[in-house]
Amino acid sequence: MQKFKKYLRNFIFSFLIALHALVFAAINYAFPHYDEAIITGGEVRRMDKDDFSDNRNQSDDLTRNTYFIYTREINGTKVMPYRNEDTGWGLPLYFKFNSADVQAAAQSLVGEGRAQIKYYGWRIAMLDMFRNAVSVKKLKEGETRANPIFSYIFYALTAVSFVVCAVFVRRKFKDEPSSNL
Repeated sequence: MQKFKKYLRNFIFSFLIALHALVFAAINYAFPHYDEAIITGGEVRRMDKDDFSDNRNQSDDLTRNTYFIYTREINGTKVMPYRNEDTGWGLPLYFKFNSADVQAAAQSLVGEGRAQIKYYGWRIAMLDMFRNAVSVKKLKEGETRANPIFSYIFYALTAVSFVVCAVFVRRKFKDEPSSNL
């Protein structure tokens, strides 16, 4: 029975770690982040439902225009492309319907110096995934990019949740001393 309790405790700890890691990943993906960069250009690509379209696949009901914003680090050569697409009523709940306006703002900042890009998502080149730009603004001299305060709050709440759950499980499965009568 003692061995079963040990396996059950380890399983619950593993489940808690996996669950909280998933929550951390969801927070990192869906909550806004901010980058400071120089905007170098942008373009509009015609994409189908799953990927980029080509001349052979022109079914109008499954294609859409997707904007892209290209940036470069302030003091470096690293470049970063951003997708600029409406989220509409879908997840994550940004209710973004102004991708054309964001693209116009980004295009107006080409060659204008430092800009702040608010985005969500991840850039995974191998999977052809791009961060989605939510807004773009010019940074004035001496101004720094914003910090994702809500992300920090939710990271802290998730960490506290993990500690509370781990303490609860540890107390629940605490080894009781065996009594020999």
